[in-house]
Amino acid sequence: MGRVLARLGIVFTAAAAVVAGAFLWGTARFVQPGPLAAPTTVIVPRGAGLEEIAALLAREGVIDEPLLFTMAVRFSGGDRSLKAGEYAVPARIDGRHVMGLLQSGKTVVRRLTVVEGLTSPQVLARIAATEGLVGPLPESPGDGRMLPETYHFSYGDTRLDVVARMVRAMDGTLDELWTKRAPGLPFDTVEEALVLASIIEKETARHDERARIAAVFVNRMEKGMRLQSDPTVAYALAGGAGPLDRPLTRADLEIEHPYNTYVIDGLPPGPITNPGRASIAAALNPAPTNDLYFVADGSGGHVFAETLEEHNRNVVRWRQIRRRSREAGGTGAAESPPGSSGSSQDGASASP
Repeated sequence: MGRVLARLGIVFTAAAAVVAGAFLWGTARFVQPGPLAAPTTVIVPRGAGLEEIAALLAREGVIDEPLLFTMAVRFSGGDRSLKAGEYAVPARIDGRHVMGLLQSGKTVVRRLTVVEGLTSPQVLARIAATEGLVGPLPESPGDGRMLPETYHFSYGDTRLDVVARMVRAMDGTLDELWTKRAPGLPFDTVEEALVLASIIEKETARHDERARIAAVFVNRMEKGMRLQSDPTVAYALAGGAGPLDRPLTRADLEIEHPYNTYVIDGLPPGPITNPGRASIAAALNPAPTNDLYFVADGSGGHVFAETLEEHNRNVVRWRQIRRRSREAGGTGAAESPPGSSGSSQDGASASP
């Protein structure tokens, strides 16, 4: 019996030594630099099990022994806390740090930048084409309802969620800026402010002009003058789908349409684009000027006037600049379409 027990002891000791050796070998392999030669990005799908994740990491060249990775992660208890998502994986990362990365949930941050001045169909088209977002597009919330800015998201976020975030951002911005509005504005609701901001957004891309252009429209509203803004006509002709694919004509300014501010009084019934924060702030805090007119100055900006006589002189100068540019074969800033209030597409005053 003693010999049997001795032999069993030897066997158990040898087995324990083998197990210990295997454990030490596996541990050493688990913490050694991995085979990945250059940084890469790995997407762990939702619902993936440990074996599936290990196989994926092996295919991507992050690890070279998926069975060892599986056993080590399971032994450590880490298999219950691995998170799905898109991960930036550094070169030569070892198995232990791969496990820690997938446990951290620190996924790649993607960015979607929506510029000011797009209609909602244009914004939705960009969201539809954005790589990394999933799911169908929601119905359009309407023009003016999505705030243009840069949005961060992770791979697998839904398009529905991104649109909802944009709508919430616009609502929050409107609520904030409405409380800071100047007194005595010729409109009573935040919805009207949004409409005016959308017109300002389409009239100029220059930050230093927005408040002054806002003043022109506010002054005209206070005097009962029509806004006569070219972008509202373009919006009407394009059906709100996007930019008009041709210059406006004089006949365009006479079309009967609820968005044509050459023929309607006051503001159109809704926004003509999605304005940014700066244009909303300008609509609510116009510059303290008496300007009633503006026209392009040939350099990407506008020249302003308080009287029709002064405005007409500015229009003449604009036409001279444009004519010289055409004669020189230029296609630069002098060929940009003029902004307008009280003007037709070529800058001629339509009415006082």
